[in-house]
Amino acid sequence: MPCTCGNWRRWIRPLVATVYIVGLLVALPLCLWELQKLEVGIHTKAWFIAGIFLLMTIPISLWGILQHLVHYTQPELQKPIIRILWMVPIYSLDSWIALKYPKIAIYVDTCRECYEAYVIYNFMVFLSSYLTNRYPNLVLILEAKDQQRHLPPLCCCPPWAMGEVLLFRCKLGVLQYTVVRPFTTIIALICEMVGVYDEGNFSFKNAWTYLVIFNNISQLFAMYCLVLFYKVLRDELNPIRPVGKFLCVKMVVFVSFWQAVLIALLVKVGVISEKRTWEWQTVEAVATGLQDFIICVEMFFAAIAHHYSFSYKPYVQEAEEGSCFDSFLAMWDLSDLRADVTEQVRHVGRTVFGTPRKMFFGEDLDQNEHTSLLSSSTQDPISAASSMPSSPVGHYQGFGHTVTPTMATEPTSDGFCNITEENESSPVQREEPMGKS
Repeated sequence: MPCTCGNWRRWIRPLVATVYIVGLLVALPLCLWELQKLEVGIHTKAWFIAGIFLLMTIPISLWGILQHLVHYTQPELQKPIIRILWMVPIYSLDSWIALKYPKIAIYVDTCRECYEAYVIYNFMVFLSSYLTNRYPNLVLILEAKDQQRHLPPLCCCPPWAMGEVLLFRCKLGVLQYTVVRPFTTIIALICEMVGVYDEGNFSFKNAWTYLVIFNNISQLFAMYCLVLFYKVLRDELNPIRPVGKFLCVKMVVFVSFWQAVLIALLVKVGVISEKRTWEWQTVEAVATGLQDFIICVEMFFAAIAHHYSFSYKPYVQEAEEGSCFDSFLAMWDLSDLRADVTEQVRHVGRTVFGTPRKMFFGEDLDQNEHTSLLSSSTQDPISAASSMPSSPVGHYQGFGHTVTPTMATEPTSDGFCNITEENESSPVQREEPMGKS
């Protein structure tokens, strides 16, 4: 039975704030005690400073997540947003732990690297869910656009056909990274156990160099597909202001990756050398610790950027109903990811080199927050319009308000009913035969 606590929105936020303050009062004395117990060196100072940034970062991120859970009015849009917002505290906490315990850094970093791919996937889910709900005839709109050529450096490749082919391949390009990244992370763990990983050392004799190259190619292609997707559908996506959201996701993922590569290059050319490792045992541990410290600092600014880019305010409604636990439990539902990965593995061999068949997109016409990403936005427009349930309080119309479309039917002289879908921004008209009374 769902918990329907009266006025729970009034006490849930003060409760979270109280728990955080109590936790802060416990954590700070523990950190100070740790400093008193150990000889304070560069490593310990870096860990303590990173902990301060962690304590400033987590409440900002958790507050944004909590606000979305309190105002969970459009699950198909807010569910991927909440998953994206979790990226900052996961990155920050993971890096802080790895900074303190360098020997287990590769194991805790596994969570961060896998979640990185999960974030890119959820950003694509967010864009696709918005387009699916707002434009049920998205394929027809896309087919009416001019042919989009590939962007540099793939400008010499044949362009993807406008319509469902382009949509499918853009989504597939993003989904491939969600499979590649966890797979290469598992390989990295195995290589570390057998002693051939050698993280941070550019050499073709170790596994780290090859995995970095492979991950970089996969990540760049996923980002390329996102950019191409936005370039084609820029006008349709403008109401949700995707540029700031895209930059937040891209900067966190790209900056953390490329600064790790830059630090490895500094080790390779001798700027970071064995002459001074402070309290770390090896120069590679120094490089990893520097990366973790920088991420802890960067996540504080990333938390602020995420708070404004993925704001909860567009989803606030005057009359909101719901359980205080239903929205929290919905956040952990991974059925959409499981469906997408299964569909990708099943169809990737038949779709990468050829035109995807209609059955790939039209097997399930039900549109909800569990609908597969590869199947969304590509249905037959009439079937999708009739079968797609709207979000709980209507369609997203931009910042500050949500409206529910209304249907007005007017008879015409030629024997057709002129059905007009009325909302604030985009009226859609279509004609249907009049039925007998």
